[in-house]
Amino acid sequence: MHCPFCDAPDTRVIDSRLTPDGKVRRRRECVGCKERFTTYETAELNLPRVIKSDGRREPFDEGKLRGGMMRALEKRPVESERIEGALQKIKDALMRGGEKEVPSRQIGEMVMDALKGLDRVAYVRFASVYRSFEDVSEFRQVIDGLEREP
Repeated sequence: MHCPFCDAPDTRVIDSRLTPDGKVRRRRECVGCKERFTTYETAELNLPRVIKSDGRREPFDEGKLRGGMMRALEKRPVESERIEGALQKIKDALMRGGEKEVPSRQIGEMVMDALKGLDRVAYVRFASVYRSFEDVSEFRQVIDGLEREP
């Protein structure tokens, strides 16, 4: 870390603490001029780019993920903590995967799995749009599949 006062290339860490918002606060001292200063560090978390069905690539957008789930869960009795937890699990899985690009279909399947655990009506709503249901028989197939599960 370069000193912001004299631009010396070497500083030493005097104290490190974790802040309530998850950042690391470090108190540093310049080896050259002995000035002290504070730095804050955060982990750089890179979510993969999304490959759309038409081949376009775009940055992951948490707003789209949240919006799709919230539309499916609209007027359903699901606690916001459970929704946030499901969203976080999806993002964590995407980051853990380590892929630079992920097909949108994979994200859609992750959302469907999450919704199945949160609320089955929301799952059917999302599936009907996601899989472009065209008649009642497709709804019936999904509902029958849900009824067969324990």
